[in-house]
Amino acid sequence: MTEAKVRKQYDQLAAKYDQRWSRYVLDTLSFLKSWTQIAPTDKVLDVACGTGEFERLILSDNSQQKIVGTDISEKMLANAHQKLQFYPNVSFQTATASALPFGDRSFDLVVCANSFHYFENPKTALAEMKRVLKSDGNVVILDWCKDYWLCRICDILLQIFDPAHQHCYTQAEFHHLLNSTGFKIQQATKVRFGLMWGLMVATATV
Repeated sequence: MTEAKVRKQYDQLAAKYDQRWSRYVLDTLSFLKSWTQIAPTDKVLDVACGTGEFERLILSDNSQQKIVGTDISEKMLANAHQKLQFYPNVSFQTATASALPFGDRSFDLVVCANSFHYFENPKTALAEMKRVLKSDGNVVILDWCKDYWLCRICDILLQIFDPAHQHCYTQAEFHHLLNSTGFKIQQATKVRFGLMWGLMVATATV
């Protein structure tokens, strides 16, 4: 039910998404890129990749990086395909975070940005990320953090007015989800982008 709502919402937003959210997307994904420090040989999975902006940022440093992006919205992925059509080492697939269409231990790195609060079954999504991650790989997740009071207000309002929104987490709640799914947190912090946006990021291993 929730996945259908998310898909419908982002199919409708796709045509104007990059323009409407350009500053937020650039700020948060540039931070994620610096935080993650992707090795040139890493095979990367970007869960809920949207219009492929994180892929574009990675490829600006290494045009040969192997990347797979998944998203629930086919129209967002159509934008990603168009944007990165000349990179044969990049591919996109329609998929939910709770059912990733890849074999076990397929990726060196799994990233997920600005999407965790939409996941109806966060433990299932984390278990899937763990399944497709190599034994020496990392998962990096960046999302809104309810430790910031404006994010708490947004969480309350979105649960009332946005049928696709699920739940924002405090950093402690987020870390508990990671640990309870079998991840070991290696590095984590909270970060602000302007007055409005308070986010948290964690790097974890299996």
